[in-house]
Amino acid sequence: MSNLPLYRDPWAKLDAWRKSPVFQKTTVLRNIFPGFGIAVVAFTAYVIADNVYLSAHKKVEEKHH
Repeated sequence: MSNLPLYRDPWAKLDAWRKSPVFQKTTVLRNIFPGFGIAVVAFTAYVIADNVYLSAHKKVEEKHH
C-alpha cells in the first residue's frame, strides 16, 4: 500500500508558507538581532583586555608607592 494519508487536506497549499524556512523561529531571531553575536564577542574581548590592562597598571602603581 502507498504512503498516502488517509485524508487530503484542502488547505495544505495555503498553509505551506508556514513551513517555509524564512518563518522558522531561529531565522526570525537571527534576523531581528543581526549583529548581536559579533557585539557579544567584541564586548567580551574588550572586558578581558580592560581587566588585563588594569591589573597590570595596578601592579606598576603598587611598586611606585
